[in-house]
Amino acid sequence: MDLLLASGTATASELQRKLEPVASYSAVRAILRVLEAKGIVTHEYDGPRYLYRPAIALARAKKTLLRQVLDTFFEGSREQLVAALLDGDERKISRDELDKLSQLIEEARRKES
Repeated sequence: MDLLLASGTATASELQRKLEPVASYSAVRAILRVLEAKGIVTHEYDGPRYLYRPAIALARAKKTLLRQVLDTFFEGSREQLVAALLDGDERKISRDELDKLSQLIEEARRKES
């Protein structure tokens, strides 16, 4: 999805060439079909090939995909998601990121009141 959002439009073979590690053409097409069924991607005919494009804006795509990750891996728990992010060994969270998260939490608390 990142590749498609960055390029705007692309064919399945163009996306396949950009993927690291390399995925099979059929795997790329399968992913595109799933994304299209979910309304995230659309296609049009460009001669003998399909030209794919994002069907939703980047901000909405991020929210949609994050919701799927949240529901799939964290049972819908934002707390578990944040705990997993804070527990990462390979990428330590910076003081600035912690401060920003604290501010976002305080803003959320004010909205709840």
